[in-house]
Formats: sequence, C-alpha cells, structure tokens
Amino acid sequence: MENRNKLRVFNSISEMLHVFGLPEASHPLIALLDYSKVQITAEMLSKPFIMDFYNITYNESAGCRMRYGQTVYDFVEGGMFFTSPGQPLTGIETADSTAGFTLLIHPNFLRNYTLDTKIKSYGFFDYSVNESLHLSGKEKAIIRTISQNISDELETAIDDITQDVLISQIELLLNYSQRFYRRQFIIRKPLNNALLEKLDKILDTYFNDQTALKLGLPTVHFLAEQLNISPKYLGDMLRSLTGHNTQQHIHLKLIEKAKEILTVSELTVGEVAYQLGFEHPQSFSKLFKLKTKLSPLEFRASFN
Repeated sequence: MENRNKLRVFNSISEMLHVFGLPEASHPLIALLDYSKVQITAEMLSKPFIMDFYNITYNESAGCRMRYGQTVYDFVEGGMFFTSPGQPLTGIETADSTAGFTLLIHPNFLRNYTLDTKIKSYGFFDYSVNESLHLSGKEKAIIRTISQNISDELETAIDDITQDVLISQIELLLNYSQRFYRRQFIIRKPLNNALLEKLDKILDTYFNDQTALKLGLPTVHFLAEQLNISPKYLGDMLRSLTGHNTQQHIHLKLIEKAKEILTVSELTVGEVAYQLGFEHPQSFSKLFKLKTKLSPLEFRASFN
C-alpha cells in the first residue's frame, strides 16, 4: 500500500480485504463481497482511498449514503455504481446492509480477453457516485441472478473454464447495466431537458459576455463542473437527448453564435474567431466550413 496524492491506495484486492479485515478471496484477481455474508461498515469506507482495480457495487438497502467530494448523496432505494482503476473515492457511508454486493475485478483478470478493451467503452465507470444507477424490481432480480452466478462460480473448484465463465458473466452484468442506464436516461428525460436548458444558457453567456475572448473555447470539463456532473455523464446524457456528444454540442452552439455575429456585425473573420475563443482564425474558418459547407465570408455574402 502506498500514498498517492495523500490518498490511501490499494494495489491489490487481497491487500484491501486484509486491511478491512474481510475473508481472503478464493481468487487473487477477482472477489465478490456478498453483504449477506460479510459486513461492510461505514468505518471501513469513511477515509479517502483509491483502488487500482474495477469496482461494481450494488446496495439494495435504504440508507446508503455516498460521499463525493464535500457532498453527500442519499439513496432512499439503494443504488448501483461503478469505478475504474485509479479513480479516487472520498468515502462511502452505508447503513448496515444484508442486501447487495461489491464485485472487485483487477485489470489483469481481463488480459487476453476482448473485455479488457471493451470495458473502457462503458462510460458509467467514469460517472460520479451521485450519478448512480437505480433499478426497478425486475432489473434488481436480473442483477441478483448474475451476481449469484458469479458467486457460485467463485465457490467452485477452479479449472481451465473458470475464467471464461466469469468473464462472460461480468460482460453480461455490464451489458445489462448499460441497458438499464439508457432506460434511466429516458425516464429522467424531463430532468435532463432542464439540465440541457441550463447547459445552453451557460454557453450563451460564455459567448455573449466575452468569456470566450478571455478564456478561449469552452471545454467539456468546464461545462461539467458548471453543471456539477461528470464529463462522461454529461456526454451520455446529451447523446440520449440530442444524438450529439458534448464537444459536438459546443460546436453547434458556437456555429449558431458565429452565424449571428456574421449576420449582424461587420467584424472581420479574425475578429469573430477571437471573440468566440479561437486562438487561430484559420481553425475557426475550417470548423465553420466543415459544419456549414460555406466559409465565413461565403456565408456572410450569401446572407446579404
């Protein structure tokens, strides 16, 4: 165990289990902690730490509290959240629970399997804990079944098929989680529409009050911070609503503003570019033509 940026770091699953006083795992690279068999206390998880392995946690009980930064989020009906290796957690506070599990997977367990690469495409591993997945009764049953399959396999004598079976069950769990997240985006569409409206107001202000001239083009991370959500969640939310990712949405708003300026002002193309946050006018002209099929001057001429 080492110190990384003043956070406790667990390099291996066995190290973490040992520190928390939990039973040794049957496999050094994967462990499933069933809350009906082991007790995860608030004291264990209250201090900041980093895990150098994947974490999938499902807590079905009310009273689960997850702290991210200085904010505490309460989950009345429990929740499911995911973290990737090296992602810091500033602590998880949970009531005593006998319903749920934590699945820990070291990256080395996935080596030589397509899931080793594919797992990076599941955006929810980079969500904040306040963006947890909430499940319906039917969805809970599916997750419980898969976790039980993993548990049963881990309790079976290891043979040359064990890893194949576990990998297939993990991938099934992740695919269902992705489906359930997409369902959650649909259900929360009114809330997400309000978030989209707030995003557009932030971008309008950014381009209208000369912030772009001072700070340059708005970044995905800047917008996510303004909305208090993770960059990955913002991108996935926008795709569910508009079909565009965050960078594409920024470009659409930028081109919209550029058209307005070109139409109502006599600013040169260079002046328009600088006002919108571009360091080089050529970059602005290239993006504008890519999006509109016209150069800025051609657009101005065609409008006039």
